[in-house]
Amino acid sequence: MINRAAIFMARLCFGLIIAASVVAQAPTLAVQDAWTRQVPGSDVAAVYLTVRNPSAKSITIVGVESPLASHAMIHETRTDRGQSQMRPHEHLVVPAGQSVKLQPGGLHIMLHGMKQTAAVGQTVPVTLLLSDGGKVSVAAVVRPLNAQ
Repeated sequence: MINRAAIFMARLCFGLIIAASVVAQAPTLAVQDAWTRQVPGSDVAAVYLTVRNPSAKSITIVGVESPLASHAMIHETRTDRGQSQMRPHEHLVVPAGQSVKLQPGGLHIMLHGMKQTAAVGQTVPVTLLLSDGGKVSVAAVVRPLNAQ
C-alpha cells in the first residue's frame, strides 16, 4: 500500500531542492566589450569593460583576479586641480537593471605584476569576484597601444 504521507514528504523535499537550486543560481553580471591595451615592456595593464546587471537587485564586485597578474584591483582615475590621480575603488556596485562602464580616464581594472605580455588579438583572463561569493569570468581582448 502506498503511504500518502511519504509521497507528500517526497514531493515537498523535491520542491525544496528545486527552490534552493533556483536561489543558488542567482542572476549574475553580463560583461561586454572587455579589452586591454598591449603595453610592451610594462608589468602593469588596465582592463576596460561594461558590466550589466539584468537582475532586480544590485550586485557588488568586491575584487578582481587574473592568473597573469600578481595583483589586480578596481581603480578610479579622477582629475583634481588639473592633476590626474588614480585611487583604489574597493567595491563596485552595479545597480539593478543598469550598466557600469569601466573606461579610460575613469573606472578600470589595474593588473600589476604582469607575468607576460599578451599580443594584439590575444585575450587576458580576468575574474570578477562578487559579494555573494559568485565569480564572473572575463576574457579581455588585447588591442594596440593607441586603442581608445
